[in-house]
Amino acid sequence: MAVTIKTASEIALMREAGRLLGEVHNELAKALHAGMTTKEVDRLGERLIRKRGCIPSFLGYGGFPASICVSVNDEVIHGIPGPRVLKEGDIVSLDAGLIWKGFQSDAARTHIIGEGTPKTRQLVQVTRDSFFAGIKMARAGNHLHDISNAIADFVEPFGFGIVEDYVGHGIGREMHEAPEIPNFRQKSRGIRLRPGMTLAIEPMINMGTWEVRVLSDEWTVVTRDGRPAAHYENTILITEGEPEILSIADGVR
Repeated sequence: MAVTIKTASEIALMREAGRLLGEVHNELAKALHAGMTTKEVDRLGERLIRKRGCIPSFLGYGGFPASICVSVNDEVIHGIPGPRVLKEGDIVSLDAGLIWKGFQSDAARTHIIGEGTPKTRQLVQVTRDSFFAGIKMARAGNHLHDISNAIADFVEPFGFGIVEDYVGHGIGREMHEAPEIPNFRQKSRGIRLRPGMTLAIEPMINMGTWEVRVLSDEWTVVTRDGRPAAHYENTILITEGEPEILSIADGVR
C-alpha cells in the first residue's frame, strides 16, 4: 500500500477530526475515577464521540466490541471494556478513534487513578515524553525510522521494555494506512518523510520485558511478565517545518 499525501482540504478535515478527538480525551480524563467500571468509560467515550457528530472508529472494527480500548495495568492495548472496577493506583490506557466526514483520527492517553507509585508515574511520563522525543524527527526530509530511533534513544536509558509486536501507522480515510512506524530501534532508514503525510505515532512501553501475549478474548494484549504498561499516541501531520499534532484540543497534550 502506498503512503498517501493529503490535500489541503483533506488536511482540514483531519485537523477537525483530531481536535474533536482531543476534546473527547480531555473529557474522559476529567471523568475517570476509582469505582468506575471500564464499560462505563466506554459508554461515556461513545456518547462524547457521537455528541460531536462523529462515528466511533473502533466499534466493530475487525469485530472489536467497543468504542474505547480500556487497558488496565498489565494490559498494553486493546483492552475490552466490561465490569472491571477501576481502583486507586490503577494505570488506565484509553485508546480512541473517531471518523469525521470520512477522515480518521487516532489517539491514546495513559492515566493513573489517584497518585500511583513513583515507578508507575515515571513509566507514564517516560512513555508520553518518548512520543515528543520521536516527533522532533518527524520533519520533511528526514526518514521514517529517525522517529523510531529517537523514541528508542529516549526510553532505553530507563530500562523499560519497548513493545515490538505492535507499531504506529499511517492514517487518513482508513484507520490503518501505510507506513508502519516502529517504536524500537531500526537498522534501515525507512521512507523519506514528505509534507502532507499523516501518521499515528504511538509508543507502547512496559515497565519490564518488551514481550507481550494476547489473551483468549483474541484482543487484549498483556505484558508477559505481568508488570504494568503505558501507551501514548497522537495523529500528526508532516509539514514544511515542525510537525503538527492534530489530536489535541485546548492545548492539552
